[in-house]
Amino acid sequence: MKKLSSMMLLALAALSFQSCGGGASNDSKANADSANYTKDTSTNATATGGIAVVNDDAEFAVAAANGGMAEVELSKLAETKATNAKVKEFAAMMTKDHGGANAELMELAKTKNISLPTTVGADEQKAMGDLQAKAGTEFDKDYVDLMVNEHKKAVDLFEKATTDAKDADIKSFAIKTLPVLKNHLQAIETIQKGM
Repeated sequence: MKKLSSMMLLALAALSFQSCGGGASNDSKANADSANYTKDTSTNATATGGIAVVNDDAEFAVAAANGGMAEVELSKLAETKATNAKVKEFAAMMTKDHGGANAELMELAKTKNISLPTTVGADEQKAMGDLQAKAGTEFDKDYVDLMVNEHKKAVDLFEKATTDAKDADIKSFAIKTLPVLKNHLQAIETIQKGM
């Protein structure tokens, strides 16, 4: 009986710990931010290898990677499900352009010891699930609306990094990528107006 009580208390403690957020998150973006924060502490640099950028630059890299991956995944879906030819064409451009930018950012992150998300974050996973359930013109409209919103966020994120990033390589990546994002935003807004 005493052994059973001990096991019940242990199980209860484990459940309490997990429900308080002590367990690992399923959000790859949050996990990457957390890993970078840990690397950023001077007391942990020996164990983690440290990080070559300030935490704000690492957060930019994580957000940029998460957004880029989400746009690629959403666009791959649109390449197969969209009914509007312009939407399909835009989706193909997203897959190509963001795929290239994502690869470049991954290489940059390696040189700076920045942990990036391996999958899209929880919010983006939900958006993909919602979009997956749509079909026809409803899918096209929702994809286009999502791309407009995501590109507005991306342009804001990259504009901020072009002025605020402390690391020269991170700033250079933001400066190089920003005009492409602005072109994407203009293109998708044109498609949106024509729908």
